[in-house]
Amino acid sequence: MAQKEEATKSSEEGKPKPRPVDTAMAIASTAAPAPSWFTPKRLLVIFCLINLINYVDRGAIASNGVNGSLGTCTDSDICTAGTGIQGEFHLTNFQDGVLSSAFMVGLLIASPIFASLAQSVSPFRLIGVGLSVWTFAIVGCACSFDFWSITLCRMLVGVGEASFISLAAPFIDDNAPAAQKTAWLGMFYMCIPSGYALGYVYGGVVGSHTKWRYAFVGEAILMLPFAILGFVMKPLQLKGFFHPESKKALTAVETAVEEVQASDTYDSDISNGEHSSCSMKEHVRNSTLQKSSKSNLVSSIKNQISRFLKDVRVLLVDKVYVVNVLGYIAYNFVIGAYSYWGPKAGYNIYHMTDADLIFGGITIVCGILGTLAGGFLLDYMTNTISNAFKLLSVVTLIGGAFCFGAFCFKNMYAFLALFAIGELLVFATQGPVNYINLHCVKPNMRPLSMAMSTVSIHIFGDVPSAPLVGVLQDAINNWRKTALILTAILFPSAVIWFIGIFLHGVDRFNEESEHQVTIQTERSNTTPLLEGKKIETTESVAEP
Repeated sequence: MAQKEEATKSSEEGKPKPRPVDTAMAIASTAAPAPSWFTPKRLLVIFCLINLINYVDRGAIASNGVNGSLGTCTDSDICTAGTGIQGEFHLTNFQDGVLSSAFMVGLLIASPIFASLAQSVSPFRLIGVGLSVWTFAIVGCACSFDFWSITLCRMLVGVGEASFISLAAPFIDDNAPAAQKTAWLGMFYMCIPSGYALGYVYGGVVGSHTKWRYAFVGEAILMLPFAILGFVMKPLQLKGFFHPESKKALTAVETAVEEVQASDTYDSDISNGEHSSCSMKEHVRNSTLQKSSKSNLVSSIKNQISRFLKDVRVLLVDKVYVVNVLGYIAYNFVIGAYSYWGPKAGYNIYHMTDADLIFGGITIVCGILGTLAGGFLLDYMTNTISNAFKLLSVVTLIGGAFCFGAFCFKNMYAFLALFAIGELLVFATQGPVNYINLHCVKPNMRPLSMAMSTVSIHIFGDVPSAPLVGVLQDAINNWRKTALILTAILFPSAVIWFIGIFLHGVDRFNEESEHQVTIQTERSNTTPLLEGKKIETTESVAEP
């Protein structure tokens, strides 16, 4: 027995002791991030609140209380002072329309950048950065002193919003139950019409009782806790991307390897009496590494741009994606102009004394019910790309007909009834259209898919629609005709989405992406918010 123990001991002593690199490799292969505080429902609620505040801001700046109007003078030289932003800065209708769309400039530039950065930076932290910029820019709007200063701040608002717009929907899609994905997206996008509507009411109340600047101060206070949350909470992971913790583990591995190699080289040099020569070599080596790091940085930037352009080309040749976005552009052209000019059109056509409250009330009720109904209906039909196109074409065609008919009536109550039905149907598109954007591409392409969709629907949709409708109204001076011309654009949108039914759409949600991790230590759990679920690793530590 004693001989056996001595043999075992001798065998163990003969084995090499584990070096630091082995320990680091073991940590990298077995370490798993602790479960996040977030549950899927908490994530959904928080993202919905953030989205709501974003669109409250858009509704507030379009409201009569914040946006205001120019001063007027009657033939008897009785003048009324201007109100709100337009009155204080003496803006024309065109400038007023530009102001409503200025934030889109920052949004369009920053959205692809944030989507591309998500390949190498924690997407959750990017959202925190974006919300911080948004809060700072909103405070700038409150302190603006002329047209150009507030326009610049509105552009920064778009930069701040870009990260959230690109990354929030993929997070929700990852963690929603499989049979309720469109319903969850519907809940998220429900905040668009309801936020606009609350913004109308909020801006009207604040602007009429205090100064319009205080409306922006209130928005910044509401958003600040969420901006902080983006930095203090443990980062969440996104399907198809590296987990930041695993990257740190690999960095530790590489550092340990370098330390071991340096130690081995140093010991060898000492044994040969060449310590001074090693120091000289080390100095040359450090100088070479510095030059190499600069070269690697340039190469990394080039690779990032090259990968971005390659991914954009992939989207542009995807017929399902292109058709979906084209229909979305036409749809958003109308909705964007409705949201900005709706209260003024209602006031001028039907002499509504409380246009902000009336349009806000209709939009919030129809927006909530319509968006939720669209999401639940697609899930009931079975959420597929083909069914999504069917739903989009039908509700847009019928909803557009109701909205067009509404503006043909001279009676205000008939208009409100038909317009409410039309909006109820039109808002049912939000869940299905974004479901297609998320599921017609591979997982790692989803942030870019959402970013390019956002860029497209704004740069060709509601960015030009507000000023163009202002120019059209200045030319024909008839709000009813202007509204009818605008509403007719919903019909081409329905036709485009109808074409999508006949395309071969493949759901790629579960496809492996070419940028996914191939090293087993970096494999990540695709359902990070499910409590009690641990990250799986297939690599095991070798027994010593």
